[in-house]
Amino acid sequence: MGERTAIEAQTGGQAAKARQFASNAPQKAAQKSSQPGSIYSKNFRVVDGDTLVLGEVRIRLFGIDAPELSQRCSDMQGTSWDCGTWSKAVLDRLAHPGLSCAPKDTDRYGRTVAVCYDPKGVDVNAAMVAAGAAYAYVKYAKDYIETEQDARAGGIGLWRAAVIPPAQYRADKRATQLASKPVQSPPEGCAIKGNISKSGKLYHLPGGRWYEGTRISLSSGERWFCSEDDAQAAGWRRAQG
Repeated sequence: MGERTAIEAQTGGQAAKARQFASNAPQKAAQKSSQPGSIYSKNFRVVDGDTLVLGEVRIRLFGIDAPELSQRCSDMQGTSWDCGTWSKAVLDRLAHPGLSCAPKDTDRYGRTVAVCYDPKGVDVNAAMVAAGAAYAYVKYAKDYIETEQDARAGGIGLWRAAVIPPAQYRADKRATQLASKPVQSPPEGCAIKGNISKSGKLYHLPGGRWYEGTRISLSSGERWFCSEDDAQAAGWRRAQG
């Protein structure tokens, strides 16, 4: 059996084990999922390994980070395989109609960051990490660190292969895209970038996380600002990061 096939076979059978592992206290989890403010719907759609649409709400699973859909990994023999597509398939197997999600935050893309539970009260976020289909996203949460350690120790899922962490994959991809774009020179004394995105009108300060990768399109209504006061007066808000 090839390495990729072994991973798929192992994690296909791991779904039930992952759900069991992630529900050490199922009654407590069920209570959480029924709290006021929880998002509930019988209809859902999996977007990728850490994103789904519940009803009409786009959900980013809290505390975990899964391979990007476009991401490929290498198995122990060095053969490339679609680990991003595979991670999405694992979430498809773990999630069930009747999901409920407890919101924790809203990210910069406007997605609701939440912990989601299946109808039995199992923490689906934890189950993804337990199945070796996602990392514990320690930059933002420590909830699933021990779960990841167990998956690593058991050589489950991604931990049977050579995987670039999703955050590093995204950073490398941004760097490649940035290197291929021409440098934009701001007007003298007006280096603040007023960008329009799905998150609305955001302005980026020099040195900010997204500044270098942001390009200004004057024809699209984007613009340069000389001060934060000018940007805010024009209806732009400061980008996070």
